[in-house]
Amino acid sequence: MNQKNHSADINYNPDVLTCLANLSNDEVFTPPNLVNDILDLLPAELWSNPNAKFLDPVAKSGVFLREMAKRLMKGLEKKIPDKQKRINHIFSQQLYGIAITELTSLLSRRSVYGSKTANGKYSFCETFTDEQGNIRYERMQHTWQNGKCTYCGASQEVYDRGEEAETYAYNFIHTDNPEKIFNMKFDVIIGNPPYQLSDGGFGKSAAPLYHKFVQQAKKLNPKYLTMIIPSRWFAGGKGLDDFRKEMLNDNRIKKVVDFENAGDCFPGVDIAGGICYFLWDKDYKGACDVVNVVNGKETHSERALNEFPTFIRNSKAVPIIRKVLSVKEKRMNEMVSSSKPFGLRTFVRPQMEGDLILRWQNGEGPYKRSDITTGVDIIDDWKVITSYVGYDHAGNPGKDGKRKVFSKIDILPPGTICTETYLVIGAFKSEIEAKNLMRYMKTKFFRFLVSQFMYSHHITKDSYQFVPIQDFTEPWTDEKLYKKYGLTEEEIAFIESMIRPMENSENGDSSDVGDYDNENHGNQINHNNHSSDDE
Repeated sequence: MNQKNHSADINYNPDVLTCLANLSNDEVFTPPNLVNDILDLLPAELWSNPNAKFLDPVAKSGVFLREMAKRLMKGLEKKIPDKQKRINHIFSQQLYGIAITELTSLLSRRSVYGSKTANGKYSFCETFTDEQGNIRYERMQHTWQNGKCTYCGASQEVYDRGEEAETYAYNFIHTDNPEKIFNMKFDVIIGNPPYQLSDGGFGKSAAPLYHKFVQQAKKLNPKYLTMIIPSRWFAGGKGLDDFRKEMLNDNRIKKVVDFENAGDCFPGVDIAGGICYFLWDKDYKGACDVVNVVNGKETHSERALNEFPTFIRNSKAVPIIRKVLSVKEKRMNEMVSSSKPFGLRTFVRPQMEGDLILRWQNGEGPYKRSDITTGVDIIDDWKVITSYVGYDHAGNPGKDGKRKVFSKIDILPPGTICTETYLVIGAFKSEIEAKNLMRYMKTKFFRFLVSQFMYSHHITKDSYQFVPIQDFTEPWTDEKLYKKYGLTEEEIAFIESMIRPMENSENGDSSDVGDYDNENHGNQINHNNHSSDDE
């Protein structure tokens, strides 16, 4: 084949990267159709601007760069009629990438340039003089201090490896000045960053990483920034509280597209809390266009992201929450215990003898009162408990779009305590108050408000901050609650469509979901802690 004709055709095969997108849950590449949905967020005039510069700082398959090349080839056709000159210009002057590993640098160059070496015989571009071209990779090392990397927080025990092993010290975030990598300004920064790294905790404990790429990209001050990242930042938590605050208060975020079930975005992939992508526009200031997707159905709204302490995903929930909060009542998060309500870890088991009863995940047994130093004041109360791990897998709704929320609700009588498998939702002197709280928790109203904070397997104390405390000397039903807060028929129908019924027995739902704790269960973004790098 004539080299120039081969280059001019740029005969990309999108099916190759579509297949790559579905290889496994461990290392998932972004499907081309999803990439194009994200690129559609950008102004169309960019593709006919020969001076616009684009950076993918986390290139893996090269699909973002490849799809941008296609758009530029079409958009610049009139300004640069000669195909080969247009190819040379686009690849050498407009498209730039930073690969996350040496392997992905070769894959990216192959899918973008048509050759794993930019200056190779079969490269589409004729002007590169070196093998890397504009898709760079430099092996980096972590900077260790007190057992952690000062740049990404990786565990020295896990990632201090020899030369033969991948370090996962990503170029883009392992520098104080990312501008020095290419020594230029970019109009667009776009990509799908690695999501997490093992933090050296027990089991598969992992710390989020994706937010560091977003923050680093902002340092480059592009005109547009768009990335696809886990939605768990909506609620904050492990390493994400400051990032959540920063994002929710940034009125330059013009659009957020949120998938409650990651499988709707990445087919066959399980990412706790879902996935989202956003458009940040340097020159924009205003309300955000929020798109929530559940089972292919979209809801839209224009609103400020910082109206509530968490990001409300579904726009139909917003007026309901506004009505509930307008009553100015105390909230259940003031009543709910923190984790380890009696100071006992999940692995604690009953003792040989004792004057208390210990409830653990698989049963009950004796325990000495003298060994309890936390929660002493509620030991002899009637206590309503629920499992710390929710019913819904990874916090995601089921195929019908509905959640059950709680896996187990039960009452512990006086003299009974529990491990951290459970949270104590309320403690009372009378059994009737405990029963009324349990009934309240089983209402769809209660569980709907808790579900607004479901971005993972766990339901924490903070998850109850929209739920008002009621008078528990009287029973509560959905009908009574809907009337109290003045919900419309449409709002009631929405709650009913989002929450499954629970069993009505006073002992709660008999189903439970395993003996997890915060460290052992970890964050199941994927099976391989370092590589949910979903491009």
